Amino acid sequence: MPDKKFNIIVILCLVLLGLSLVPFSSAIAAEEAGDVQISAYPTDPLVEKQAYLQQIHMNEAWDVATGNDSIVIAIVDTGVDLNHPDLTPNLVQGINLIEPGQPPRDENGHGTNVAGIIGAAANNDKGIAGILWKAKLMPVKAVENDGTGSEAKLGEGIRYAVDHGAKIVVLSLGLNKYSDYMSEIVRYAEAKGVLLVAATGNEGNSVKYPAAYPTVLAVGGMTADKKAHKQSNRGPEVDLVAPWDVFTTGIGGRYEHKDGTSMAAPQVAAVCALAWAKYPWMKPYQIRSLLRQTAEDLSGTGWSPGTGYGLLRADRVLKDPYSEHMYKRNDRKELATPISVSKTVSGSFENGSDPNWFSFEAPYDGSVKLELEMEPKGEVAVTHTDAGGAVKDYSLSAAGPVTMPVTKGKNYLKLQLQNTAKRKLEFRLTTSFEIYQDAYADNGKQYKAYVLPAQSQTLKGTFHRNNDQDWYMLPVTQTGKLSVRLSVDTNRMDPVLFVQKRGEKGTTIDEGGEGEPESFPETDVYPGDYYIRVSNAEGYVPPITGEYTLAIQYKPKLLDPNGPHDKPYSATVMQSGAKYQGLLDKIGGANWFSLNIEEESLVELRLSGIPRNIRMTMSAYNGKLNPVDAVTNPDGASEALFSQLWQPGVYYIRLTADAAFDDRFYELKAEVKPLAGGYTDIKGHWAEAVIKQASERNMIDGYEHYRFMPDRPITRAEAAAVLVRGLKLTKQREVRYTDLGPEHWAYPFIAKAAQAEIIDGYPDGSLAPDRYLTRMEMAAMMARSMKMSGKQRGLSPFTDVKETDWGVGILKQLKAEGWITGFPDGTFRPESQATRAEFVTLLARMMN
Repeated sequence: MPDKKFNIIVILCLVLLGLSLVPFSSAIAAEEAGDVQISAYPTDPLVEKQAYLQQIHMNEAWDVATGNDSIVIAIVDTGVDLNHPDLTPNLVQGINLIEPGQPPRDENGHGTNVAGIIGAAANNDKGIAGILWKAKLMPVKAVENDGTGSEAKLGEGIRYAVDHGAKIVVLSLGLNKYSDYMSEIVRYAEAKGVLLVAATGNEGNSVKYPAAYPTVLAVGGMTADKKAHKQSNRGPEVDLVAPWDVFTTGIGGRYEHKDGTSMAAPQVAAVCALAWAKYPWMKPYQIRSLLRQTAEDLSGTGWSPGTGYGLLRADRVLKDPYSEHMYKRNDRKELATPISVSKTVSGSFENGSDPNWFSFEAPYDGSVKLELEMEPKGEVAVTHTDAGGAVKDYSLSAAGPVTMPVTKGKNYLKLQLQNTAKRKLEFRLTTSFEIYQDAYADNGKQYKAYVLPAQSQTLKGTFHRNNDQDWYMLPVTQTGKLSVRLSVDTNRMDPVLFVQKRGEKGTTIDEGGEGEPESFPETDVYPGDYYIRVSNAEGYVPPITGEYTLAIQYKPKLLDPNGPHDKPYSATVMQSGAKYQGLLDKIGGANWFSLNIEEESLVELRLSGIPRNIRMTMSAYNGKLNPVDAVTNPDGASEALFSQLWQPGVYYIRLTADAAFDDRFYELKAEVKPLAGGYTDIKGHWAEAVIKQASERNMIDGYEHYRFMPDRPITRAEAAAVLVRGLKLTKQREVRYTDLGPEHWAYPFIAKAAQAEIIDGYPDGSLAPDRYLTRMEMAAMMARSMKMSGKQRGLSPFTDVKETDWGVGILKQLKAEGWITGFPDGTFRPESQATRAEFVTLLARMMN
């Protein structure tokens, strides 16, 4: 068996200056049961520093029992200070497995810390009081003086304690990995009627072993405000929690503050000894059940992965009646009792018609194995309701386990005797979770490697079987760069990464420890098959409840599709509207493009896809390579835009960057918009000629970027301005409208149009200068400018204009004299908005 190493579970205590602890005696009045008459209270001088005793209600528990020197409690640790005055009265002979033949003397302090919590002698005018005033503490030194040790020694220490009369073994230490060796030791202790109590660990991660084994009482740490400490390991194996911070014995006869789950576990072990003093007939599984059923629920759910069944309550352990069936009200699904997915629980069937409902949270997809121990033996019908809602029935007995698939989330179990005889049956149910097989199996050998697409990607995998390892193959077809990062979500994995190109020597990366990521740094890669192996460090044999994440970054080195074009004479010829990709893979390099302008045009150059943290400059030159203009993308921007009016000729565009890049393309696009009449948007328009003429006469203006917008509706103010310019009106009068003041840009034009009686306001005194002009209003303005009064005789010339409409007379005259024609369908659409092109066209007809 490999010599596996572990660390004792201990965190250095941080002493906070000025911290005021509530006196132990002052808290008695606040006890939920009311005033309590203390019949037994320790008089040790430093007991007031032991605030954790108040948190677990030891003062009330001591009313019932103060010690148990009829059983032996083994402390498998760094040894104990054999001369500490507060410990010597309660010590019995132990053993030193590190230095055989020597006494189990503690030179680290951890074992002495644990011993003081359990059994520091009380009422001796020295130091503190242990939870057990009288006890038999067996020091078993199985850990080196530096706090490390081997799994072999740990197992040897447990077996020694079991074989030499210990009833309780305290294990404030742990490993992150399961082993068949330690599992067998744990089963041996249970079979011998010995209770193992272990700390969960202090990394804020998965519960350590041996605490994680089903029959070990796993103890986490709790803060002063009754919450799971953030560093206390959590998971489906947690049974209960006890205070994280303690004041206890130290080596050299000292006393000190300590913290961690190492200090929580001995509190539970000591209370278990008190329970055995009251219930000497109990077996270990009954002691575990007693502590679970008397714990103070901190989660509100009955059980949670952070606090288990809740806070250790010494008073309830000794005062509340024990129930063989701690799940008394779970005969319906809605009353299902939460249990762990990886633990042993006990209960009873009161009679054949008494169902037991349980619920558990599956941490991942996978399977759960159910094992049943029952006296007398019997058959149990199991109904499993999966987190996805699927229901399936099983038959369970002591003859063999049942394995059922589960999905991540809340699952339900209904247990009911198949034999409905009216008799009471006790049972023990062990649940064991195994994680799912990932989507890439079967890839446990290199020749079975799962072929991945040649791209960057992230995938999740599992180690679902013994000695599992996963192979992947990345087919690289183009030179580029490759980096790989392997991370895990549990300390129970110690990941190892291996990368190899087919036919070449591979690289193994194993620099981090348990729970830490491994990385293959960015490396140049060339065409070929690259193998990636994900595995665990040596010694991690069984399946592991947890997932790894493999993040692969593959950046192919791209080839410029237009290259080489690093000189003006090799410039890539551009066409308007086409997109051109490229890259700059050399520092100081440049890419050249050319663009032929055949007529005066507005040229827009858009450079996009600029890599992050890269500054690119787009410089323009004329045919003689004289600079025209240049633009650089702003910090953080991925685009640069260039817009300018160019005369006919050949132009060059030069692209440069402040850093090289070859893993992505930039994109360059030119939009050449020839001008007609000074505008880019009238070429080919039905009113092109009229707009050109109006523009040449300065009758109408366009908009920025050389746009006329011929199909945009014209406002009443714009119409007035066009008429004034076209008719060259110069006289004006003061106008007063509720919505028009001298500050309006069109006020002078409107004043002149009003003087010529071309425009007028509305009855409410407004003019609405920025409202779009209707076609009827357009016709009226044109008629007024030509001094037309309208024609009353004859029928309406348009199907959508009634004889009662306000402008029908004007339309009759304009139509009769040939100024307007309407639409081919016989309509005029008088209330539609008049466009800029329509208005200019009608004005041009009038002026011509």
